[in-house]
Amino acid sequence: MPFGPHRKRSEDNNHARFLTCSCFRRRPFLNKDRTRRWLVEAIDRARTRHGFDLWAWVIMPEHFHLLLFPNSTGPAIGEILSTIKQSVAKRSLHWVTEHRPESLHLFADQRPDGRTIRRFWQRGGGYDRNLWTPKHIWEKIDYIHMNPVKRGLCTKPTEWEWSSAITYTNQHLGLLSINDKHIPR
Repeated sequence: MPFGPHRKRSEDNNHARFLTCSCFRRRPFLNKDRTRRWLVEAIDRARTRHGFDLWAWVIMPEHFHLLLFPNSTGPAIGEILSTIKQSVAKRSLHWVTEHRPESLHLFADQRPDGRTIRRFWQRGGGYDRNLWTPKHIWEKIDYIHMNPVKRGLCTKPTEWEWSSAITYTNQHLGLLSINDKHIPR
């Protein structure tokens, strides 16, 4: 369920969190390896800074999914997402300004006050769901890993480099390590 002005996040650091964030107007801003690498780096940096366990992830052309377990004394999910999303947005907009200024209109968002700003990410906090049971956690891990297959980006989850699927079969091959020791079975 998306978060709007009337819905608050349930900040409970004792449960796994399934997060989805979309690019502005669902545009495929994450369709280049360069931008995907920036997102991988940002996720890793946020994990180091905020101390959460990363259980699964995938980067799609216009959105990403994370399944994480927050540090019990760590920051709110919004702060974790800000750490991830702000650096990717800044790097991407800087790159487009330098190398593809004719594409800047794709990031233009007309605010209610009439001003135009540039956005990489969709407004709001994205989709955020607490997961309590091992069954629901493993369903989301499967969902995350099957996302590229369902979209026709690959035929098997382990073929999609921008996902934790390969890490589940070989800990040394993934772009981001996962903390699967703490996932309830």
